[in-house]
Amino acid sequence: MRRAVVTGAATAAGVVLLLSLKPHGATGPAPVISSGGTGSSGAAGSSGTGSSGTAAGASDATAGPSGSPTAPATGGSGGTGGTGGTRKVTGDAVNTRYGPVQVEVTLAGSRITAVDVVKYPTEDRRDREINSSALPLLNQEAIAAQSAGIDVVSGATFTSDGYVRSLQSALDRAGR
Repeated sequence: MRRAVVTGAATAAGVVLLLSLKPHGATGPAPVISSGGTGSSGAAGSSGTGSSGTAAGASDATAGPSGSPTAPATGGSGGTGGTGGTRKVTGDAVNTRYGPVQVEVTLAGSRITAVDVVKYPTEDRRDREINSSALPLLNQEAIAAQSAGIDVVSGATFTSDGYVRSLQSALDRAGR
């Protein structure tokens, strides 16, 4: 009888300890990684200007770990860039193995002038390390190619694939 009580108490204590364990995750929403084109400040850790900072916070708050797309803005404030043909279009949040990836494209007419990554995997230190170097490269490639037909970054294959698919969906929404 005494063993049953001790075993039950130890089991209950173990369950309580396991349930109180918190994973080491990133604090707060991930910063927007910008290509540094017009309409953004160019710093990788900045939240950009205009609706891009709001879009990052809103997307992270409304889409859970599944990364299901929430009705992304298709340039509701797109004409506010100062020039007549400048607009921002947000692509789908694409689920990858390590988390969702979502981009926002700034277009001047039909030309890509900037790409901001508003959602990307940041679950652990390795995700943040890989994406801090891979996403700026993908932004540069997309602007240089003026399309979603870009190469993947070695070591960031899943994120690269999600980036290309989100970029293509944004360009499709923009009519390109």
